[in-house]
Amino acid sequence: MNAPPRPLEGRRVLIVEDDYFLVRVLVDHFRSQGAQIAGPVARLQPALQIARTEALDGAVLDVDLQGQCSLPVAAVLAEQDIPFVFVTGYDRTSLPEPYAKYPCCQKPADPSVVARKLFPEA
Repeated sequence: MNAPPRPLEGRRVLIVEDDYFLVRVLVDHFRSQGAQIAGPVARLQPALQIARTEALDGAVLDVDLQGQCSLPVAAVLAEQDIPFVFVTGYDRTSLPEPYAKYPCCQKPADPSVVARKLFPEA
């Protein structure tokens, strides 16, 4: 019997999220689709370190990390042309330019929707 397709096989995804339950759902979904997870991390500095130093194919970013904004991580990813999706409890219009053009999912986010927005071709 053939194994089910794993459309994200071999992709490395950084997950930056401070909500434990959403982290578990995202990690489980991405792993079930074949992705390797960088992190997950819930704080700005570790997220920046990973974004600057590790090979990544994409990222999922919570906008508000325990009172700190994740936009510096988004800036590092954008400089490297690494796709990312914002996941936030805030309205998409709260994202400043130039970040308003990036995909965004409202919490509670469906992990399959997040994955499709991150990797639409998968």
